[in-house]
Amino acid sequence: MNLFKRKLILLFSCFCIVSVLFSQSASGTVLQLDMNTTGIKIQPTMYGIFFEDINQAADGGLYAELVKNRSFEFTEPLTGWKQPNTRYQSENPDSGYATVFNNPNKTNHNYLRVTVGNDKNYQLVNEGFRGIGIQKEASYDFSCLLAKGEVNIRTVKAELVDENNKVVASAEVKITNPGWQKYSVAMKASRTVEKGKLRLTFTGKGTLLMDMVSLFPQDTWKGRKGGLRQDLVQKLYDLKPGFVRFPGGCIVEGRTLANRYQWKKTIGDVADRELIINRWNTEFSHRSSPDYFQTFGLGFMEYFQLAEDLGAAPLPILSCGMACQFNTGELVRMEDLDPYVQDALDLIEFANGDPAKTKWGKFRAELGHPQPFNLKFIGVGNEQWGPDYLERYRIFEHAIHSRYPEINIVSGSGPYSDGEYFDYGWKELKKLDPQLIDEHYYKPPQWFLENAARYDRYDRSGPKVFAGEYAAHSGSGDDGRKRNNWEAALSEAAFMTGLERNADVVYMSSYAPLFAHTDNWQWAPDLIWFNNLGSYATPSYYVQQLFSVNKGSPLTEKQRLYASAVKDALKKEVIVKIVNVDGTDREVEVVPSHPVAVKKLSETVLTASKPDDTNTFGREHIIPAEKEVLIKNRKIVASVPARSLVILKMKIR
Repeated sequence: MNLFKRKLILLFSCFCIVSVLFSQSASGTVLQLDMNTTGIKIQPTMYGIFFEDINQAADGGLYAELVKNRSFEFTEPLTGWKQPNTRYQSENPDSGYATVFNNPNKTNHNYLRVTVGNDKNYQLVNEGFRGIGIQKEASYDFSCLLAKGEVNIRTVKAELVDENNKVVASAEVKITNPGWQKYSVAMKASRTVEKGKLRLTFTGKGTLLMDMVSLFPQDTWKGRKGGLRQDLVQKLYDLKPGFVRFPGGCIVEGRTLANRYQWKKTIGDVADRELIINRWNTEFSHRSSPDYFQTFGLGFMEYFQLAEDLGAAPLPILSCGMACQFNTGELVRMEDLDPYVQDALDLIEFANGDPAKTKWGKFRAELGHPQPFNLKFIGVGNEQWGPDYLERYRIFEHAIHSRYPEINIVSGSGPYSDGEYFDYGWKELKKLDPQLIDEHYYKPPQWFLENAARYDRYDRSGPKVFAGEYAAHSGSGDDGRKRNNWEAALSEAAFMTGLERNADVVYMSSYAPLFAHTDNWQWAPDLIWFNNLGSYATPSYYVQQLFSVNKGSPLTEKQRLYASAVKDALKKEVIVKIVNVDGTDREVEVVPSHPVAVKKLSETVLTASKPDDTNTFGREHIIPAEKEVLIKNRKIVASVPARSLVILKMKIR
């Protein structure tokens, strides 16, 4: 028995699989329910979430900062900033101008020198991330680092303005200190605006040094200053995820090794975190976004805190010394791999180390979290394949388990669900007795229906599976976007019954990607869509939610019906999931293997009238509906609409 199998005995939940079997009778479809559990239990980590900074998911998304390029560090330092009244415009020749200065000895290299030529005319305007969303009656915290230069600039007025430059909120900062100092002020909005701007106006004449210009809503998740966007985290919380996989995805690898994700650069003071170009900025020519950077305001400390808030296990993924093989495929030489391995060891110490006895445990405590994060999983590489990956994985595995034998390592089978790379990865990894092998599949809906039994044939004594990235891709719209329609979500539900049925093989799974901004997305479909003011959940989101909060285990498909059943010993409840992918309504009689007294029966239905139906802003109509079901003549009969997911909950004696 390997380390992983020993450990996960402690992680089993109270959900036990119950066998189900469809049959036909004169009255219709019968679901025969074996009330004796199979002994297979569902992992608490069965359904989780996968976060990657793609589709503006972090800056301009989950991370609630509203100012783009707040510290002037982008390749073009004034990206996102405009000077509407500059000395170069004839109507205001002496207004002022901004000059970028660089300090190569700092991680935050650049700062701005503002030169003002005439009083109250020079302005700097920030466009935000495809605009700044402003909510009526909401309060916003404006802050910046300032230092007086020559002569005297007395105040900086911060204003939120709408698309027509009409003021929505304003506040003024009085400059009191000649040296660098952080200034903060709050302002309250009078109107709602989707694509506003931040406008700075200067009083006085002379020069002023400026850095870290920031604007945050006060209404962040848990009210944390400089925190995460409330509505987006709430949607994650409502999923009740078992784990959070972060920070990617291909973000981990980078197009080159220099552009890879390095966790140590993402912790500590946000003003000292060194930004990099987001590897998705120009990856897709039809969705190019050259102004897409990573400031790492959402860094590893924030990821761990988010997982803790959600009650989920953290699952960080680290570079294995290989850049993305779809790009450069750049490799670290084996003799130069030690720093990458040390990063993994140090991360485990950062998450779990004793503050009094370890360097990185002490640093975690200094950041405000003396208690360990109870890290149990770590991933080595993302979608790597081939002998180079296996050679590096062996080094990581030996080093990690030599020092931390209790840690469960996620290895990878490459970017595909089958084929040469996939077969080679599984064959070679099995020789190493791995704990979890990550599989990814982005396929048409029909593939998910045809592969609901995919894991029936897997070796029950072999490595466990992490279905780390999957989504059904259903056609394309006028904008080239593959749709989050009901057809895709329903096929995912059918497939997920197969994950549950094989819960002795599949220990973890997550839909991908998680977030997408409607005005700056690179990849679709996605689980949650948002704009500057709000967000909506897709049909796939509600499928994930219903499975996550009703963990179970399906067994059989017949006549385009898929089903699962589980017994919750603590709640004295049997949960049955039925997925009908047919275009015909069904009545299914549930027949227990031996008599039971059903105290109460509730039914939750998720369905849509057409396969290509979708949710959108203001019309989130594909949502679960719950009702109580009457039991007549001691018969349990469920109405299963065409193309629907139905959850039956039976309180039993």
